Amino acid sequence: MSPSRNDPCPCGSGKRYKHCCGVLTTATVSADPAAHPSMAPPAQTVAVAQPTAVAQPMAVATIVALVNVGRLGEAEQAARTRLQGEPDDGVLWKILGVALLRQGKDSLPALRRATQLLPDDAEAHSNLGAALSARRLWEEALASLWRALEIQPRNLQALVDTANTLCAVGRPGEAVPLYQRALEVDPGLAEVHNNLGNAFQELRQCAQAVACYRQALAGRPDDAEIHCNLGNALRQLGELDEAIDSSRRALALEPRLVMAHNNLGLALAAHGRPAEAAASFRQALALNGRFVEAMNNLGNVLRDQGEQREALSLYRQALALDPQRADSHCYLGSALFDSGEVGESIASFQRALALKPDHPRARVGLASALRLAGRIEEAQASCRAALAADPRHVEAIALLGDLRADCGDLAQAQQLFEQAIAIDPHSPAVLCSIAAHRKMTGADADWVSRVEALLDRRLSLEHEIGLRFALGKYHDDLGQFAQAFDHYRRANELSKRHAPRFERSRLTQQVDRTLRTFDRAFVRAPHAGASAVRVPVLIIGMPRSGTSLAEQILASHPQVFGAGEVRFWDSAFAAFEQALGEGRSGEDTFADSAREYLARLTAAAPGGAAHVIDKMPANFLYAGLIHAVFPHARILHMRRDPLDTCLSIYFQNFVDMRSFASDLEDLAHYYREYLRILEHWRAVLPCETLLEVPYEALVSDQEGWTRRMLKFIGLPWDARCLDFHRTERAVITASRAQVRRKISAASVGRWRNYADHLAALRPLADARPDHAQG
Repeated sequence: MSPSRNDPCPCGSGKRYKHCCGVLTTATVSADPAAHPSMAPPAQTVAVAQPTAVAQPMAVATIVALVNVGRLGEAEQAARTRLQGEPDDGVLWKILGVALLRQGKDSLPALRRATQLLPDDAEAHSNLGAALSARRLWEEALASLWRALEIQPRNLQALVDTANTLCAVGRPGEAVPLYQRALEVDPGLAEVHNNLGNAFQELRQCAQAVACYRQALAGRPDDAEIHCNLGNALRQLGELDEAIDSSRRALALEPRLVMAHNNLGLALAAHGRPAEAAASFRQALALNGRFVEAMNNLGNVLRDQGEQREALSLYRQALALDPQRADSHCYLGSALFDSGEVGESIASFQRALALKPDHPRARVGLASALRLAGRIEEAQASCRAALAADPRHVEAIALLGDLRADCGDLAQAQQLFEQAIAIDPHSPAVLCSIAAHRKMTGADADWVSRVEALLDRRLSLEHEIGLRFALGKYHDDLGQFAQAFDHYRRANELSKRHAPRFERSRLTQQVDRTLRTFDRAFVRAPHAGASAVRVPVLIIGMPRSGTSLAEQILASHPQVFGAGEVRFWDSAFAAFEQALGEGRSGEDTFADSAREYLARLTAAAPGGAAHVIDKMPANFLYAGLIHAVFPHARILHMRRDPLDTCLSIYFQNFVDMRSFASDLEDLAHYYREYLRILEHWRAVLPCETLLEVPYEALVSDQEGWTRRMLKFIGLPWDARCLDFHRTERAVITASRAQVRRKISAASVGRWRNYADHLAALRPLADARPDHAQG
């Protein structure tokens, strides 16, 4: 299971109403001047021996009126004037604090003084709470606001500001009853209905959120931001047509509302309209080039369409703008995983978890990457950590099932898949895993119904591809070959949209360069930096040619460790070619390559292993370089019938090989280039370096060919190699189920079931291996 690509970036609501900018009422001040001297009319001043009259301090009610009509500077000055003579008047400090707050000036000293002088004034505490919230001093703000509500439980502004602050600190569950109390005081407040809807959305109670937004729109039918919020909630409910309509209504009212463009993009993407979704995200970014959510969401849509390069660029831009967003690191990790950059992918997921340790999606993504790196125990631990945070996380349960299958525990794997499907009966990932790990039968009608129901919906490209491959396997298992091929063909046609186009000429040019560079003289010459160790054993060949079977047989020997597919020689070959391009011999890369490769190869190997196997099939491209760096390494070449090989590749959902595996003509070209370079290696490599192992011969004479392979790598016979299916080790390739069973010739000649569909592969029939050779 690969990391999820379809989770949208969290996109906040279109509107979160602001905290109060300070409230002033005369209700908190007695109307009786005798009760409060500051309310008394200014005394008349008699001119005595002065040429002009002295201006009298302004009445408190007049200053309040100035504040309420927005003449804040005048109100501030008037309040300061009166405070010179009345420094302990709490009402004047409250007025000054509100005037400063509404001007965006530092109001906290004045508002704090007001609460000290008016300890039982709910309005004073509420105003201080609002100012503290504006400064993001959340705990102090809440203390003041709770004090206001203690004094006056139905103080409307305190109720709303307290609820808003609780939402701001991630406590929407506590905010909901406060919003509801505020609406009991005044049911017509559209702002409060909207904010209550926002709180419900954060609690993933989207039906309640929709009801709140509809109430808000009853009072404000032309509020674009509320329409935007409604669209977002409808999308999460799966009401995609209405969600699109609401987002478009918001944009009709306010075309520059960035969040509405983003939310429209999310709804269009969920509706299976990726091109329109991408256009909406691009419009959001045109309006706000620093909008990280839209940047990530555009990356997700492009990634789902196979535009990996631009998606990676967008995720990196998002992280440059805000490196503290765990989601952005998670998305980057998933894209790097898709690109085969497993080490970098692991690092990205780990950075996400350093920022947000309880991030289940990052935990599952990390587990997927660790699995591909062969770090099975760590991958299982990461899945379990995800489940500790969310015991019903379907992807984590299913991936844990895949990991148990990797280790040969197919019974427990199936139990985990059933547990996951009980939580989400329509999870595409789980339905695919169920099919992948057992033989399907006619009793699986319910499974078929679920898959076909999903395919009737608008799915992400990744999920539709996976389900088509799964249906192909189902029909193949039942011997319904025409239906099977139809689903496999449709899966591969979809896969072409997901991967970069295969460039046949590029592969041909690479093979041409390799043949010129690694001629007999170069390959057999001693090279500076070459390693004298005999540890590496490489199993090469086409994918699906029996490399996993050969590894499992040899890894059953106590002196052999199977390291799986070690990703290394493609980058080492690139470094070698770069050195040649710079006018160097290339030998200066050998010492570093030898050291780094051995470190990777032996990282998980036990101390007693005389040999460690790397079964990366595509290393057939680099056999000359491998021999130059490790002249004592042994290379086994697995050969299988070309039609069986190519058909098996075509029937596998290989994410990292879709560029050539999704088209039979591309596959035929790839196979011909493979034959060309192997013919070269046979001619230039020393005979003691390369052993040809025909797959069909191995399955028909297991013991004879096992003895031959062990002798070739310099090991004594061990009968445990015959019981390879009992060897407990992790196998993460597509053959993990086959290597848990006794050897069988059932797949030999499988191509005959599909002979009518293989015209593009027919010319390869002449390249069938001679089963007697070797």
